[in-house]
Amino acid sequence: MGLPTEPIGSIPRPPELLAAMADHAAGRIGEDELAAAQDSAVRDTVRRLEEIGSPVVTDGEQSKPSFATYPLTGLAHLAPDGAVIPFADGHQRRLPRLTSGPLRYAVHADRYLRAAQRHATVPVKQAVIAPSALSLLYPPDGIDDYPLGAFLDDLTAEAEADIRGCLDAGAHIVQLDFTEARLALKLDPSGGLLDQFVALNNRVLERFSATEQARIGVHTCPGGDQDSTHSLDVEYPALLPALLRLKAGAFYVQLASEPEPDKALGVLADHLPDRARVFIGVTDPIDPRVETPEEVRDRVLAAARHLPVDRLGTCDDCGFSPFADDTSTSRDTAFAKIRSRIEGTALAARELTG
Repeated sequence: MGLPTEPIGSIPRPPELLAAMADHAAGRIGEDELAAAQDSAVRDTVRRLEEIGSPVVTDGEQSKPSFATYPLTGLAHLAPDGAVIPFADGHQRRLPRLTSGPLRYAVHADRYLRAAQRHATVPVKQAVIAPSALSLLYPPDGIDDYPLGAFLDDLTAEAEADIRGCLDAGAHIVQLDFTEARLALKLDPSGGLLDQFVALNNRVLERFSATEQARIGVHTCPGGDQDSTHSLDVEYPALLPALLRLKAGAFYVQLASEPEPDKALGVLADHLPDRARVFIGVTDPIDPRVETPEEVRDRVLAAARHLPVDRLGTCDDCGFSPFADDTSTSRDTAFAKIRSRIEGTALAARELTG
């Protein structure tokens, strides 16, 4: 028996796609030319993942403007001055602010899934943004004629449709990106904001059957953008018990870059829900050094001292380029790290399961 191993999502875009995106934004090429560059990048991403032995692939988020804002592409009722996400190195990302209702996703993630499936010969997983992240679109002072309750109703329905569309299209698993979980504890150490986020995400997840929930996973990390994080200084034991209350069948947990992984593994062992599987991060996308397969193996063996082997898997800590303009990690480095993850997981599996 092997150990499952999966990518998290984003892969750095090739230079040709980045150039096409810039040309499209400047009006030098049209939608057809951009779509052709995106499809070429998706095809190359899937091909390279399969060539290095990835048993599950993604589209690498090649066509997404970012992991968080893809549903908003083309929406008109947005202003640029929304919630600010500060990173440790001083740079910021900013979400848009919703100016009127109703909220409707302009793009659903099954579009990206189907694009990858056209090129894949192995199962394809699909990342979607957690509704808790998009709840930050709603301004603190409210919106005239669109109360918060109505917004949350609309957001819940749209998030459900985003997930269900991917499940119906045959996704191997649908992964909710919940990077704001750890950030919530930095913004509100009391845990109140995190509890609100978990409740909202469960409001969506509870609309799915137990069989469907088994095909839904949740990813958490301290953010990863331009070689910096937004919440690595928040201790994991404060987050994990709340995170593991989510009605999901898999949890993808950043650990390779964690200062005290054994402490986090102990909490995971104490709180992992029945029948859920935890995929531990064994490669750090922010570290430019490529891990060796042996390092990956040792990280898996350390996790197996805390967690049952039949409920263990591996992943990368985070996506390698969650925002399209993040070129801090090269495409070749990302694939080299993924290869080490796959090979190191196989080494660990042989030791653990024979």
